[in-house]
Amino acid sequence: MARPVSIAIVGAGMGGLAAAAALRRVGIDVNVYEQAAQFARIGAGIQIGCNATKVLRELGLESRLRAQSFYPRSWNNRDWRTGAVKFDMIFGESAEQRFGAPYLLAHRGDLHAALASTVPDECIRLNHRLVGLEEINDGVRLAFANGATAVADAVVGADGVHSVVRDMLFGVSPVNYTGRIAYRTTYPAALLGGQQIDDCTKWWGEDRHIVIYYVKPDRSEIYLVTSQPEPEFRIESWSAKGDVGELRSAFTGFDRQVETVLAACPDVHKWAIVDRESLARWADRNVTLLGDACHPMTPYMAQGAAMAIEDAAVLSRCLDGIDRDGIANAFRRFEASRVGRTTRVQQTSRANIWLKEKTDTDWVYGYDAWTVPLAA
Repeated sequence: MARPVSIAIVGAGMGGLAAAAALRRVGIDVNVYEQAAQFARIGAGIQIGCNATKVLRELGLESRLRAQSFYPRSWNNRDWRTGAVKFDMIFGESAEQRFGAPYLLAHRGDLHAALASTVPDECIRLNHRLVGLEEINDGVRLAFANGATAVADAVVGADGVHSVVRDMLFGVSPVNYTGRIAYRTTYPAALLGGQQIDDCTKWWGEDRHIVIYYVKPDRSEIYLVTSQPEPEFRIESWSAKGDVGELRSAFTGFDRQVETVLAACPDVHKWAIVDRESLARWADRNVTLLGDACHPMTPYMAQGAAMAIEDAAVLSRCLDGIDRDGIANAFRRFEASRVGRTTRVQQTSRANIWLKEKTDTDWVYGYDAWTVPLAA
């Protein structure tokens, strides 16, 4: 029997791990290379849209995520000062029936750990920072900063907005600083002293907003994330600390719930929100990009990870049954199948009007990456 196709995935984030799990389902030999020395449970929340949950269900993760995540009544959008409802996007059981899967609010670390559990430990190589990529007769050779090398039939660059694979394929290009920053943190809801908050709310200000929601099924942990102008700030690290006092000052006068949550907030992280222009193409022969490496998303639709997770499912379908000679065509089919949707989500997110008023959400949450027709 012919040996299975082998694929090296660069990056063990949400998209890279989802791709590894999905590709293993169709018999592909996968290794994932991650530059970090260990996985860290960063204090951040994540919204798992119905469209993403449908992918995760087929990867065997739905029950685990339901048990670990919060099941919100709605995503409520309110005026920053009065708290008046602008649009209440109802989730819960009605949305689950409508879109075919639940909408869940989770700790980012819980989703990442769930995805990591679908990939055997021996397939994940930590402390492997990519420094070289070369197409050879036997496939693609990867070189790493630690001196290791590897050869695979193909490579998937799932290494985020600062993708090294992208730079190697298409040249280095700068990220676009949006002139906006975000504060974010998770903390125990017990610090609220018994005061109640809504399940999930976005307060829309004139030039800033804040989103607050629970990330545990027992409402024991809450998450907040903001966006506001600060053109000179350029630090993108997820571990950079922010000043809680500055955060509170930035949202003075906001609705009482916001002030309650910020008053109890013990500390925050702060990072610059960046963006990139879309690529003209995602692949070069037997190397392709996935997720933020090829279609980076601003956070305003809570769909960045979902798009990478969808990518993983569609990529696995395009590669199902393909031999080495068919990889390049499969990568082109993957791009053709995904580029229209990811471009639309990318542009909609940049506009930052998602759910601000009554919104058609069917095209986002109703999408099923396992059944959507593939490009010819």
